[in-house]
Amino acid sequence: MFRNLFQADSARQEALAAGYVVPDQTRCVQCGICTFNCPISIDVRRHAWQGSPVHNSQCLTCGECVKRCPRGVLRFERTNLFTTEA
Repeated sequence: MFRNLFQADSARQEALAAGYVVPDQTRCVQCGICTFNCPISIDVRRHAWQGSPVHNSQCLTCGECVKRCPRGVLRFERTNLFTTEA
């Protein structure tokens, strides 16, 4: 039972470390809960309104905006920013 829990947590941590927040612009109702819950005050709502990923270098990828969104508009998406090409 606990093995699955730790595997899920490990996968989540890997996604957070190698990704960024991506909004679904068509589902956002501009409530601002994401921005309100951001610990470093990134205007996530503006990114959702524009339909652009949060590429802010100060983003902690803590997941608060994703977790608090009542409509499930935000998600983490992998980026190949840190991969090395052969």
